[in-house]
Amino acid sequence: MKDAGTPRSTGERDSRPIGRVMAQVAMVMNLDKCIGCHTCSVTCKQAWTNRSGVEYAWFNNVETRPGQGYPRTYQDQERWKGGWVRRPDGTLVPRSGGRLKRLATIFANPVMPSIQDYYEPWTYDYDTLINAPAGDDFPVAEPRSALTGRPMKVEWSANWDDDLGGGPELASQDPIVRRLGDKVRLSFEDTFMFYLPRICEHCLNPSCVATCPSGALYKRVEDGIVLVDQDRCRGWRMCVTGCPYKKIYFNHKTGKAEKCTFCYPRVEVGMPTICSETCVGRLRYLGVVLYDADRVGEAASVEDEKDLYEAQLGVFLDPDDPAVRAAARRDGIPDRWVDSAARSPVYALAERFRVALPLHPEYRTMPMVWYIPPLSPVVDTLTRTGHDGEDKDNLFGAIDTLRIPVEYLAELFTAGDTGPVDLVLRRLAAMRSYMRRINLGQERDESIASDVGMTGGEIEDMYRLLALAKYDERYVVPTAYGVDEADRGVIEEVGCSLDFDGGPGMGGMGGEVPFGEASGRPDEASVETFHALRERQTAEGRSGTGGRVNLLNWDGNGRPDGLFPPREGGDTDDERGGDPGPREEGRT
Repeated sequence: MKDAGTPRSTGERDSRPIGRVMAQVAMVMNLDKCIGCHTCSVTCKQAWTNRSGVEYAWFNNVETRPGQGYPRTYQDQERWKGGWVRRPDGTLVPRSGGRLKRLATIFANPVMPSIQDYYEPWTYDYDTLINAPAGDDFPVAEPRSALTGRPMKVEWSANWDDDLGGGPELASQDPIVRRLGDKVRLSFEDTFMFYLPRICEHCLNPSCVATCPSGALYKRVEDGIVLVDQDRCRGWRMCVTGCPYKKIYFNHKTGKAEKCTFCYPRVEVGMPTICSETCVGRLRYLGVVLYDADRVGEAASVEDEKDLYEAQLGVFLDPDDPAVRAAARRDGIPDRWVDSAARSPVYALAERFRVALPLHPEYRTMPMVWYIPPLSPVVDTLTRTGHDGEDKDNLFGAIDTLRIPVEYLAELFTAGDTGPVDLVLRRLAAMRSYMRRINLGQERDESIASDVGMTGGEIEDMYRLLALAKYDERYVVPTAYGVDEADRGVIEEVGCSLDFDGGPGMGGMGGEVPFGEASGRPDEASVETFHALRERQTAEGRSGTGGRVNLLNWDGNGRPDGLFPPREGGDTDDERGGDPGPREEGRT
């Protein structure tokens, strides 16, 4: 394995010819910026699982680390049997067993989280609270199970660890803490915590797809998003066991499996996922990564788990390489996708700057949601002790004594290998020290960059991406094949293939009730609606809507064509520089 201090350059590849080129829409999350507000979880819940049958399901959740996670202790694969294991002959087999074992347990899968491992969802008896008759006692809204409707005692939820903030009561049950033993101290003076947002990893080698008996799970060829075909799903729930991240859920009302869809109706028209769009800390990055599909199996089956991180990087292809571009064109990938891959912040953070790491590569699924480990507490800690908190020597020396142990981060992101994590933290520290000199008007110190295997220009590029990047730099998402700007007049509607009565699409549960889980299905979103939203969100000034007027898209500025009757003389608000305000008396 390579020394972590001398990372492979982006152009360093073996001499084998390029195999089948495929594209994957991937994500990076910067944990240094996550404040644990759960906005991403709430907006995802509202968009995808705000209906009966999946009350307990959170396609996006934010976990407090150290903690048990959601569902509880999902990282304990000795118990839950998720992911892949490598046989002595080098082949991979699902940890839950081969086909014969799955067939033997198809009607009674014993290795699956129960509702108590997630949490029993609840609502409140608001009717009693609102309509209670006058009396001496103050009425309350009693918690009631969303599954049974009976009164219940609230004991657990998806973000319960937040209440104890990494304390010993729950952190001691963290599978990683148990594995590390005395390397993680849970005494008050040594306690630490950070937030870990999680969605489906949309893996290159998904074990959920391999364990599905009915073949309902599939990985889309065009963008790598893993979805569930609701027509083929028979509710065997083997996929729930097979997924090591436990990001597939069973809808107890429809009897079907559901999971994060990577907001593909938005991605197809070049918009980011809803969790990315609404992230308060702007910590998420979306982009395209090109990879050699013929090398995925080989990379996932390397013998040493600590080599899996490097092996996965070896699968990625450099979109600026002319040979890669030619191979991509040969395999039918549009040029605009290759151009997007060249501007991809995911490729830059994971491969070029080497500061993003995969979550649990030892599961051998080759996840495609990567993370930048947290560094923030080190500066404040050094400053409180009277040291310069952004001096490179102080920062480098403090990394080994961080409150968040490097060993804990390594168990999350590099199968226990502390070398890559140490390199990432040193690069983040070097970026702070290098940029502080520039911001203070001092000369650039190239030695700071060279100490971590980078150049000053690379550090400045990384700083711009992590600290200053605008919307279009953080989200570089090309439109789907055939759904680009030229298609506006051709493609009228983009439907959701999962949107049917009881399905996991965006349309709700059907019916005529105006509000709630049984509300009627809204009109399908048109291509022009998506493009108008994107233009409004990315424009510096006013944005027009064009075409027919949709009041839900109008931002209140200007006078879209057709919204108001034309005025005498043909002048418009835009020509006069703003909204007219109240009309003068007598003017028509």
